[in-house]
Amino acid sequence: MSSVAVLTQESFAEHRSGLVPQQIKVATLNSEEESDPPTYKDAFPPLPEKAACLESAQEPAGAWGNKIRPIKASVITQVFHVPLEERKYKDMNQFGEGEQAKICLEIMQRTGAHLELSLAKDQGLSIMVSGKLDAVMKARKDIVARLQTQASATVAIPKEHHRFVIGKNGEKLQDLELKTATKIQIPRPDDPSNQIKITGTKEGIEKARHEVLLISAEQDKRAVERLEVEKAFHPFIAGPYNRLVGEIMQETGTRINIPPPSVNRTEIVFTGEKEQLAQAVARIKKIYEEKKKKTTTIAVEVKKSQHKYVIGPKGNSLQEILERTGVSVEIPPSDSISETVILRGEPEKLGQALTEVYAKVTASEHEVFSNNS
Repeated sequence: MSSVAVLTQESFAEHRSGLVPQQIKVATLNSEEESDPPTYKDAFPPLPEKAACLESAQEPAGAWGNKIRPIKASVITQVFHVPLEERKYKDMNQFGEGEQAKICLEIMQRTGAHLELSLAKDQGLSIMVSGKLDAVMKARKDIVARLQTQASATVAIPKEHHRFVIGKNGEKLQDLELKTATKIQIPRPDDPSNQIKITGTKEGIEKARHEVLLISAEQDKRAVERLEVEKAFHPFIAGPYNRLVGEIMQETGTRINIPPPSVNRTEIVFTGEKEQLAQAVARIKKIYEEKKKKTTTIAVEVKKSQHKYVIGPKGNSLQEILERTGVSVEIPPSDSISETVILRGEPEKLGQALTEVYAKVTASEHEVFSNNS
């Protein structure tokens, strides 16, 4: 059985940074031995009479959850953040009401996962999902599809590789959709198109596209090479707006797959004819070695709520700074408690890049002030 709870504004800061201490004890995997196994009543206490998402919560968020005794190796928790600009339902007078509340209940009833919601001062939506791994993954996919605005993109791979993306009985495709919270449409066998359509959030699309290209690379009859490059140096290899890696691919005829920022991988995959592939690898290695020697870093503290202004729409602000200064700006993941922004570049360029970062932050403060006045 499932329930919804609404986090208060006061507890949002703790929730945004991860989980409040009581929730951590409840929802995460427990590896310690217990003297007594929990009874059914302990593990599943009675629900409150009314679902908390349908009316203003009268008790602290997670009050029902605090009564649950952890069940070993069965429950996990993940926190997802939906920025204001990607929320489908923005015009509700009271958080937790309306169509959004109905969707929450439907997702929980369908998946068996437990959802807790909170609203930030910037009106972004934070959703904590607890349950068995399979339930959490299914709930995450539903959340993205029903509470977050969708984008779409296509990726072209050889037609003969499509079946490897689908996998036996469609299992590979289903797993990929769950992992990336996307919808992946593959042309029918009698359709000559080699374009695979991916629908989801920008981050989900990037992850799915990366995985599809990796599957294709594994099946490619041409040479394949993998190069380990520290994640922090990927922006220099891609170049502003991916123009540098695009030029290398065009000039060498080699496909180069760099993991997107949201994918925690360091491996860059090259696919192509042996001689041209070697040229592409050599050029990437040269860029990597030069940047390792010439660049240094500085760290600055920027409020978590202002990170999105440094990033910009679709990451455009980061690309602008990289293009104008040659400096890469590293932003902590949205689910991290860190407020430290790292600038990496040649020493003489760091000052200019830092000025641009502060300009983005200052502009955001003026915007918030104007909206509130």
